[in-house]
Amino acid sequence: MDIFRDLQDRGLVYQHTDEETLRKRLAQGPITLYCGFDPTADSLHIGSLLPILVLKRFQLAGHIPIALVGGGTGLIGDPSGKVAERTLNPQAVVEQWATKIKAQLEHFLDFETKESPAILANNYDWLGSLQVIEFLRDIGKNFPVGTMLAKDSVETRMDKGISYTEFSYMILQSYDYLKLNEIYGCEMQVGGSDQWGNITAGIDLIRRNSVNQGKEMYGLTMPLVMKSDGVKFGKTESGTVWLDAEKTSPYKFYQFWMNTDDRDVIKFIKFFTFLTLEEIAVLEEGIEKEAGKRTAQRTLAVEVTRIVHGQDALDRAERISKALFGGGLSKLSAMEVEEGFSQVPSATIDHPQIGIVDLLIQAGAVTSKRQAREAIESGSIYINDIRVTDVETSVPQIERLDGKYLVIRRGKKNYYLIKFNQ
Repeated sequence: MDIFRDLQDRGLVYQHTDEETLRKRLAQGPITLYCGFDPTADSLHIGSLLPILVLKRFQLAGHIPIALVGGGTGLIGDPSGKVAERTLNPQAVVEQWATKIKAQLEHFLDFETKESPAILANNYDWLGSLQVIEFLRDIGKNFPVGTMLAKDSVETRMDKGISYTEFSYMILQSYDYLKLNEIYGCEMQVGGSDQWGNITAGIDLIRRNSVNQGKEMYGLTMPLVMKSDGVKFGKTESGTVWLDAEKTSPYKFYQFWMNTDDRDVIKFIKFFTFLTLEEIAVLEEGIEKEAGKRTAQRTLAVEVTRIVHGQDALDRAERISKALFGGGLSKLSAMEVEEGFSQVPSATIDHPQIGIVDLLIQAGAVTSKRQAREAIESGSIYINDIRVTDVETSVPQIERLDGKYLVIRRGKKNYYLIKFNQ
C-alpha cells in the first residue's frame, strides 16, 4: 500500500519533509514513526482522533507506530495553538490522566500483533530523570534563541506573553524525538499542523547529534480540521466531544457526526473512516442526487462510533436515535433512556400520585397550571410518545419506561426526563 498517496488522496497531508526522499524511504520497508499525546485532561477528545487514526493507517500499511504519552511534557504545557498560558496541573493528576490516556490509545492501535506491533511509550521515563546542567550543556546548546522565536508556536504568543516554561516545550519535544530514535530507531514524527515547528526542531537536533550526523529524518503534519460554518471542530453547545464514553455518551457522539454539514461530510469520511476512496465517491454522488437523505452522515456516524466505542455501543446509539426521532421509546432499556436523555432537563418525583398538570410544572416543561392546561389542550404534550389530551390524567395511569421513567415532550424538540424514587 502506498500510504503517502493514500494520505494525500484523503487530504491528510499538510506539510512534510522532502517528498521524494520520504516516498523512497516508505517504499523501502517498515518505518517507525511517532505522535505524542499530552495528558491535559482525563480523556482524549476528537481533536486527537485524527492523528490516532493516521498512526493506525500507518500500522495497517505495515509500519510501526509509537503512541507517546506525554507524562513529562504534560507537566509543562505545549504553547502550540494556544493564545494564553496553560494551567500547570499537579504531577499526581497528570500521572492519573496519563494512565487513562494509555488505555484509550490501546483501544485503537494493536500492540500485540506479531507483525508491526505498535509501541506505547511515556516521555516521563526519560524527561523525569534529566539533570538540568547536563541537559542545558548537551541539548540546550543546539537551539539558537532566534530560531526558536521564529517558530509559529512561539511567535504567535509573543504579544500576549509566553513563560520560559512553555518556551522550553520545543526543546523537550525535540528531545523526545531524539530519545525515540535512539531507543526504537524512530525515523518520523507526525502531528497536527501546529506541531510543524516542533517537528523540524527535533529533526535538526537529531542531525546535530554527533552519533546521527547526516542521518535522514522525516516529518509530516495533518491539516487543522475546520468546519464550513466557522464553528470550531469538536465543540458542541454542551461542550467538548470526548472519546471517553463516560464524558460523551456513544449516543451523543453518534449524533455529533450525524449533524455534520453536507459541505463537510465527505471530507470527514475521508479523514475519520477507513472506507475506500471508491466507496466514498459513491456516497458523494448520493449527496448530489438525494439531498436530504443524509446517507453520508449516517455512514460517517456509524463508522466513527464503531471505531471509537465498538459495535455494541453503536447498536445502542442507533436504537436510541430511532426511538427519539422515529418513535419507540417503550423499547428502550433504563440505561438507554439515561444515555439518550442525559442532557435534557430532568426531575425526580417522590409522590407518583400527582396529576399531569403538576407533573409538567415539576418537570419544568411549563411555569404555571394555566400554561400546562393550555399546552395539553392544544395537543403539544406527549409522554412516552403518546399525546396527552386530558388535563385530568393522573401519573399512575401512564406506563413508565422500564418501570422507572417518563419522557415528556413539549412540541417537537423540548424533552424532559422524569425519574421516580418508588
